[in-house]
Amino acid sequence: MKYTEDGPLGLYFEEITEGMRFVTRGRTVTESDIVQFATLTGDYNPMHTNAEYMESHPMGQRVAHGMLALSYAVGLIYQLGFMERTVLAFRGLEMKFSLPVFIGDTIHVEAVVTEMKPMKRLGGGIATCEVKIINQAGKTVQSGIMTLLMASKPE
Repeated sequence: MKYTEDGPLGLYFEEITEGMRFVTRGRTVTESDIVQFATLTGDYNPMHTNAEYMESHPMGQRVAHGMLALSYAVGLIYQLGFMERTVLAFRGLEMKFSLPVFIGDTIHVEAVVTEMKPMKRLGGGIATCEVKIINQAGKTVQSGIMTLLMASKPE
């Protein structure tokens, strides 16, 4: 990330290369996070909000909403700074939810740029990234593909 007189500046399309790897810091998921996400979205599925119900469930305890973990992942990626004022649009996301995220789990994200495609008519290009959300045990809880439209470097 660069710093300009206008503040931090991320990477332009031309500065990103296939194989570039990004790793985020960790984020611990709390009970409060789950309650707030349920309130925000209206998703009060007992898998997320009812401890007694989950005691007899095969998972044995409440689980975070899959979309909560995914939302945190997007935020963690943004915090790395490479998209600061250079991302034009979030173009797509395809994710597989493989393992539950429990209260107290700490997740981080690893992303690798797998494809770069110029899109001059859109003012930049598409960066396709393979994304993995990984828990504190090193297990991938979600994985998939994220596509971003990144701005071209000004002439």
